[in-house]
Amino acid sequence: MGFNSKYHIDVDFEVPKKLQWYYAPAFLGFWFAIYLSLVSTQMNHMPTPLTRADEAAHPRDFIAQRAEDTLIELTRIGPRVVGSVANEVTTVQFLRDEIEKVQAEANERFEIEIDVQQASGAYMHWTMVNMYQGIQNVVVKLSEKGNPNENYLLINSHYDSVPGSPGAGDDGSMVVTMLEVMRVIAKTDEPLAHSIVFLFNGAEENPLQASHAFITQHKWAKNCKALINLDSAGSGGREILFQSGPNHPWLMKYYREVPHPFANTLGEEMFQAGLIPSDTDFRIFRDYGGVPGLDMAYIFNGYVYHTKFDRVNVFPRASFQHTGDNVLALARALANAPELDDTAAHAEGHNVFYDFLGWFMIFYTATTNIVINMIVSVIALLAIGVSLYFMSVRSGCSISGVLVRFGIILGIQLVSLGLALGLALLVALFMDGVNRSLSWFSEMWLLLGLYIFPIIFGMSILPALYLERTKKDPLSLGFRVQLFMHSHCICLVLLIIVLTALSIRSAYFIMLCVLFDIVALIVNLVTKWHRKAYWFAIVVMICQILPFTYITYVCTAALKTLIPMQGRSGGSANPDLSMALLLWLFSVMFVGFLVPLILFFRKTRTIVLCFLAGTILFIIIAVTDAGFPYKPKTSPQRYALIHAHRILHNADGTTRTDESGIYVYPQDRRFSIAEKEIKTIGQLHKVSEFCDEEMFCGMPLYNHRWHKAREYSFWIPIKEQPEIPAAYPTLTLQETTELDNSMQRRFNFSLAGPDHMTIFVNVKNDAKLLDWSFNETLIKDNEPPPYFVYFSYGLDKSALEFSIDVEKTTSSFDTPTLEIGIGGHWVHYDMQRSKGLGAYIDSFPSYAYLQAWVGTYESWYF
Repeated sequence: MGFNSKYHIDVDFEVPKKLQWYYAPAFLGFWFAIYLSLVSTQMNHMPTPLTRADEAAHPRDFIAQRAEDTLIELTRIGPRVVGSVANEVTTVQFLRDEIEKVQAEANERFEIEIDVQQASGAYMHWTMVNMYQGIQNVVVKLSEKGNPNENYLLINSHYDSVPGSPGAGDDGSMVVTMLEVMRVIAKTDEPLAHSIVFLFNGAEENPLQASHAFITQHKWAKNCKALINLDSAGSGGREILFQSGPNHPWLMKYYREVPHPFANTLGEEMFQAGLIPSDTDFRIFRDYGGVPGLDMAYIFNGYVYHTKFDRVNVFPRASFQHTGDNVLALARALANAPELDDTAAHAEGHNVFYDFLGWFMIFYTATTNIVINMIVSVIALLAIGVSLYFMSVRSGCSISGVLVRFGIILGIQLVSLGLALGLALLVALFMDGVNRSLSWFSEMWLLLGLYIFPIIFGMSILPALYLERTKKDPLSLGFRVQLFMHSHCICLVLLIIVLTALSIRSAYFIMLCVLFDIVALIVNLVTKWHRKAYWFAIVVMICQILPFTYITYVCTAALKTLIPMQGRSGGSANPDLSMALLLWLFSVMFVGFLVPLILFFRKTRTIVLCFLAGTILFIIIAVTDAGFPYKPKTSPQRYALIHAHRILHNADGTTRTDESGIYVYPQDRRFSIAEKEIKTIGQLHKVSEFCDEEMFCGMPLYNHRWHKAREYSFWIPIKEQPEIPAAYPTLTLQETTELDNSMQRRFNFSLAGPDHMTIFVNVKNDAKLLDWSFNETLIKDNEPPPYFVYFSYGLDKSALEFSIDVEKTTSSFDTPTLEIGIGGHWVHYDMQRSKGLGAYIDSFPSYAYLQAWVGTYESWYF
C-alpha cells in the first residue's frame, strides 16, 4: 500500500462517519419486514375457491367445492392399496361412476371413451426388478366427434395409496382435480384440436407400475405426445412445476400463461440428482415412452405424506382452486397446441424457468442461460475494474495500492465464506453429536438462529476486524466497504463460471445476485454516488430488495419441501449437515451483499458478536424441550414395522433358523429417541449383523431401500408368531431341464402368495446365472448377485411362473446351485396383534406413526 502525493482527495468525496449502533436493528428489521410482507404472504397466497353456488356465473371455470366433495367420497373408501378390494374393485367402480356423470353432462360435440386396462410386466426400478401382474388403469379419452387427429395430450394421476393412508393429498386430490377438469372441458362448447387421455393409474405406490403398464402396453399410449403429470409429496398448498421437458422448451410457453405459476429449475435439478427421496410417473413416461411433459406436485405439509393423517380435513379447499385453475388452463392450451403434431421438431434442449412470487413466469433455453451468465459475469468484472480505477483517482491512493488492498480484502472474503460454512457445519455436527438433530423439524424458525446467525457471524467478523485495524487507511471507509462488496461479487462470478461449465442451470440464482449488484454499482458510478458512502449504501439497498425477496422466496419453498422429507430420509446421514449447507448457499446469495453494510455502524464488532450470542441462545433452546422435533398427528416420527416369521432352510432340507420377531425400520436420524419403547419388546439386533451370513440379511425386506437402511434397522426376536391371514407363500420347483449341455440347467418355479412379495435370488458353488424370465437388465449388465425382485398383483391372483437358467463349470448339480428367498407381505390387512405385540405397539409415544403389517420370509437351496 502506498500514498501517492500526485493525487489529491477530491472535494466532492465524502469521508463518512459511522452510523450510531442503534440504527443497526432498524436496518436488519427492514429486511425482516420485507420478508414478512412479501415473501411470507405470497408463499401462502391462494385464490378464492369457487363453490357450487358460483358455477352458474363461472361455467368455464374449475369449481373447487365439486373437487372437494368428490375427494370426501373417494377417501371414504379408505386406504387403496394394490391388490386390495378397495383399490381393485371399489375405487375402479367409483371412478366409472364419476366418469359416467361427466358423460351425462358432456356437450354433444364431444365423445368420451372409457377403457379399464389390466396388465402385467416388469422393468428395472433403481437396483431391483419391479414386476407386476394384473394391475389396473382406468383410462378415459375425451375427443371431438369426427376429429381425425391422432396426437393426444396425456394427463396422469394415481388413485392407489400406501398402506394405512386414505391418500387424500397423495394422490386423491389430483384424481378429483382431473375429474373436475374433465367435467368442465366436456361441458363447455369449445374446440379440442387434440384428444385428451385422462389416465387414472392404479399402481403408482408399488412403485410406478401402472404408468409403465400404460406407456408400454395400452392402445392409446403411442398417440400420447405430451404429458401433464400430477402427483403429491404433501397435502395442499401450491402445487409446483418441478420438471419440464426434457428438451422441449415450448412446453413452458404454455405454462407461462397459467393463472398461478409456481415453478423452478432448482427443483428439477435437485429431483433429477436424487436429492429428493421420491420418484414420479413422469420418469416412466419419459424413459419408456419418450413423452415430454410437465411434472407438477404438492410439496407443502409433507409431514402427513404417506401417513394415516393424509386426510381431507387437512387439505385446504383453496388448493383445489389453485391447482384446478392451472391444470384446466394447461389442458386447454396443450390440447390445442400445434406442437403436438410434431413434438420432435420442437426439441431444442433444456429450459431455465422460474416464477417470481407467483406473479409471473420467466423462462429461456439453457443455451440462452449460458450466454446471459457469461455476459453478466463480464460486465461485472468490467464494472468492478472501473470502480477500482475511480477509487484510485478520488482517494489519493495509487492504482497499485487499491489493487493490493482489493487483493487482501478478496482473501479475507474467501476466508470469511469458508468460516461461515465451517461454523454452520460445526453447529450441525454438535447438534447431531448431542443427539439433537432435527430440532427444527416442527419449528422451522429455529434454523434462523442455529445456522443463519453463525453464517452471518462468519461472513462479517473478519471484515469487521480488518476495518478496525485499518482506521487510518487513506482509502476511506466507504471505499473499503465497497471493496468487500466487489470481492463478494468476484466470488459469485467465479461460482457462476464453474456452475455454468458444469451445465448446472440453477446458476441463474447467482447470476441474478450479481446482476442487481452491478446495476447498483453502475448507478452509483454514473451518479457519482460511489463517492458518498451512504448514498452508495442506499442505492445498494434498493437494488438488493428484488434479489433478497426472490432468493428468500425460493429458500422458504425449498425448506418447506425438504424439512418434512428429512423425517423419511433414513438414519444414515446427518440432516443438520444438509440444512447447514443449503442455508449457507442461500445466505451467500441473499445476505452476501448486505453484510458489508453492517460495517457502516459503530460498534461493528459488538453487533457482529450478537449473531454469535444468538447462535448460542438458539442452541440452548434447541436442546431443550422447545427443540423437540415431533408432534402428534401434525409432524409425527415415522417407523415401519413388520411382525414377521422367518424360516431359513439348509441344503439337506433341515432348518437352521425358525424364529418370529419384529422388524423395525426407523425412517429418520432420531430413532434412538424411542429406544426405550423398542427395547421393551426384546433384545435389539442391527439387521446388518445378519447380512454377512445371509442373502439380503435373511430378512423380509420390503424393497431395496430397506436393504440400504440395514445399518439403522433392527430385528427383535420374540416368542409370539404373527397371525398370518392366509397361507404362507408357496414356492414350488416344477421341473429342471438340461439346456445345451449337462452343465447348464433351467429351473422352473411356481410361486403363490399374498399380493405383495419379494423374491431374492442368489447362485451358489461357482454357479453362473445365464438368464431368467424376469427383466433381463441385471443379467445383461453383468450385475453380481444376489438379485432383488419386487412382485405385486392386482386382480390377477394366479400363481407366478418363472424360470432361471444356470451354468456350472467347476462343480456338479449335486451341490446347491440356487438360493431363493421369498418374502410375503400382507400390507393392506388389519394387523392381528398378539397381546404382547399389541401392548408394545400401544406403548409407542403419541408422536410416533407406525406403518405396521405382518409378513414372512423363507429361503431354500435348490
